[in-house]
Amino acid sequence: MIRLLVFLIVVFALGLGFAWLADRPGDMVVTFNGYQYQVSLMVAAVAVVAVVAGVMILWWLVKSLWNSPYTISRYFRVRRRDRGYQALSTGMIAAGAGDGALARKKTKEAAKLIRSDQEPLIHLLEAQASLLEGDHEGARQKFESMLDDPEMRLLGLRGLYLEAERLGDRNAARHYAGRAAAVAPQLAWAAESTLEELAARGDWDGALKLVDAQKSTRQIERDAANRRRAVLLTAKAQSLADSDPAAARTAAIEANKLRPDFAPAAVAAAAALFKQNDVRKGSKILEAAWKAEPHPEIAELYTHARPGDAVLDRLNRAKKLQEIKKNHAESSMTVARAALDAQDFSTARREAEAAIRMDRREGAYLLLADIEEAETGDQGKVRQLLSKAVRAPRDPAWVADGVASERWSPVSPVTGRLDAFEWRAPMERLGQLIDSREDAPEATVAAIEAPAKPEKPIDVIDHSAPGNEGKRAESHEDHVTPVTAAAFAAVPADAEGVDPAEELARLPDDPGVDPDEEAEKSPRRFRLF
Repeated sequence: MIRLLVFLIVVFALGLGFAWLADRPGDMVVTFNGYQYQVSLMVAAVAVVAVVAGVMILWWLVKSLWNSPYTISRYFRVRRRDRGYQALSTGMIAAGAGDGALARKKTKEAAKLIRSDQEPLIHLLEAQASLLEGDHEGARQKFESMLDDPEMRLLGLRGLYLEAERLGDRNAARHYAGRAAAVAPQLAWAAESTLEELAARGDWDGALKLVDAQKSTRQIERDAANRRRAVLLTAKAQSLADSDPAAARTAAIEANKLRPDFAPAAVAAAAALFKQNDVRKGSKILEAAWKAEPHPEIAELYTHARPGDAVLDRLNRAKKLQEIKKNHAESSMTVARAALDAQDFSTARREAEAAIRMDRREGAYLLLADIEEAETGDQGKVRQLLSKAVRAPRDPAWVADGVASERWSPVSPVTGRLDAFEWRAPMERLGQLIDSREDAPEATVAAIEAPAKPEKPIDVIDHSAPGNEGKRAESHEDHVTPVTAAAFAAVPADAEGVDPAEELARLPDDPGVDPDEEAEKSPRRFRLF
């Protein structure tokens, strides 16, 4: 476009010049070799322009003839290069589609048409073809050869990393990822693997520097970076809690500022403050975390903030937590535990039953069983509550990659992934009894509601009658349609509309079944978790 504009400007300028000469007539006289030549000014100007144009055309022709060998060779070289890039493009598409034979064919064709030192993608295509053919050793050698080329070094490290992951050699994979992350921290795969390695080694400072590099290169969002920093700072605080309390306090407080609702960070910060007798500030941190999401570790540390407190003082602190987060099962269970320690059985029973009504789970029934045993010692009621606990949903725990843990950890014990643990109820396995009528099949519910009829009458032997000593009543277990485990699990633990206290009052005063006799007659049921 610019060339065309310049050309038009030149033509327009020449036209103006000739028009100016035409308006001003004149003659030009030239004396040469005794002869005198007289021409008009216009003719002289046209002659000069024609001579200049002729010289330029002649120069172009001479230059074209002189450069013709180079022009011809360049034409064939460009044509050869285009064919090579076409073969390379076809080979890359074939490799992506999984056609190893075509990828290998196009690799050889591209290598003949293009020099590999001029086009590094030929090495990549050759390595991909080797992988498709199952020649992993050849691919590994090709990736290693890429390490010598600065332009291909990251690509070679990526290939070696994937090969190490395929072989399950995590140390080698992390080594290659670390080399790549040192050169280019913006690479997600390298940074993630290196971060996991640093966390597994306990190099929290190195991991924090890497997270800062990810944040500065905008590889991860600000919220994600703050979340990772909170996890790493919490882990650092836990590791330094005994050796360097001051550094542990600094790291824990920073982690709590980044994530105030993160229970491990709040617990670590409060524990560090309690060690330095700063109970007021530590309690505020725990109260803020409790308000965001109640957690049993927060309640345990909060109620025992001052070791010298009496049981009634701990009960009052538990009630203060309950005021912060009302109508929550964890709040009621916290008060129930503190009341049980204080021997306030009425309060403990009331709060435990309230926790069951809000969130019927295993820990609530176990706590109510402890209260029952401590207050009345009624083993029949205790066994009945324990049976409900077996069939109730499990309590929340720290779960990562299918593994449940009582304590939080910054990395997963299975995959080594950072920030993998979540506070939730573990997933029940197949065969776990679920105390829910809605989850039971209709046929099972019908079997529960329909009374079982014995096939023949049951003969009851009077042991007091003469001659009947030593005889037993004929068991009717073989004559009654058995109720399956699923059907038994479908029976609700607490009928709707029935107060738990009234239900417990109707329970028989039964000391229970002898464990040895029960083991002989019925198969044992094991929990899978």
